Amino acid sequence: MLEHLARKWTRKEKQPDSGMDASGKIPVHVAVIMDGNGRWANLRSLPRVAGHRAGMKTVKEVVKAADEIGIRYMTMYAFSTENWKRPRDEVDFLMRLPQEFLSTELDELIDRGVRIRMLGSRDKLPAHTLEALLIAEERTRENTGLQLNFALNYGGRDEIVKAFMEMAAQVQAGLLDPSKLDEKEISRHLYTSEIPDPDLLIRTSGEIRLSNFMLWQLAYTELWFTDVLWPDFTREHFYQAIAEYQGRARRYGAV
Repeated sequence: MLEHLARKWTRKEKQPDSGMDASGKIPVHVAVIMDGNGRWANLRSLPRVAGHRAGMKTVKEVVKAADEIGIRYMTMYAFSTENWKRPRDEVDFLMRLPQEFLSTELDELIDRGVRIRMLGSRDKLPAHTLEALLIAEERTRENTGLQLNFALNYGGRDEIVKAFMEMAAQVQAGLLDPSKLDEKEISRHLYTSEIPDPDLLIRTSGEIRLSNFMLWQLAYTELWFTDVLWPDFTREHFYQAIAEYQGRARRYGAV
C-alpha cells in the first residue's frame, strides 16, 4: 500500500500545468457521460464500432488521470437502458467491450489498487458481459484505491422505480414504516447506496443534457460540458474540468 501511495505521489508531481491545482480542492466523486464515439467515427468515415474502441482507450487514460490526482470514485456511463434500441451489431459490440477492456487492463488496475463495481440492472446482459464484470468485482473487492463504477444497462428513472418497488415491498411486509421515508432512505435503495453523490459531472461531445443519468444523485453536482468528442478527450481536458470545479463555490441552496 505504501508503495502504491508513493507511486501516486510521484506521478502527481509530474502532472502538466493546465490550470488545475494538484494540491487544491479535488472532487471526491466524478461522473462521466462518455459521448461522441459514433460521431468521431463518422467524421473519419469509419464504422461506429471504431469510435467505441477508440473511446475505450480514452477510458484507460482518464482513469489513470483520476487515480493520479486522488479522486476516490469515478462513475462512467457505459451503456444506458435506452441503448438497447441501437442496431443489433453495435449493441453486440458494446456488450463485448467490458470483457475486452478488462482482459487487457484488469491487472494494471489491480496494481493501482482500483476497485471495480457495476451500477445498473443485470437483467438482459449477455452471460459473457456479466461474467467479466463479476470476475473484476471479485478480484478487486479488497482494493482501497479509486473505485471505478461502470454504469451498464443503467437508467436513472429505472433506478428510482426499482428503489420505490423495493421500499413498497418492505412497507407491505411490515419492515419499513412509510412515515419514516426520507431522502436518506431512498438513497439507501439506489445502486449508489454505499458511495457519495458526484461532486462533478463531465459530459463530452457538446450535448447539454443528463440523458437519464444519475437523476437523483446529481441534484447538487457541478456540471461541466465540452464540445470535445470522447475519443479525443485527453487528460489535459480532464484537468481543465477539475480546474473549473476548483473555481466554483458550492452553496447547496444557501446564499
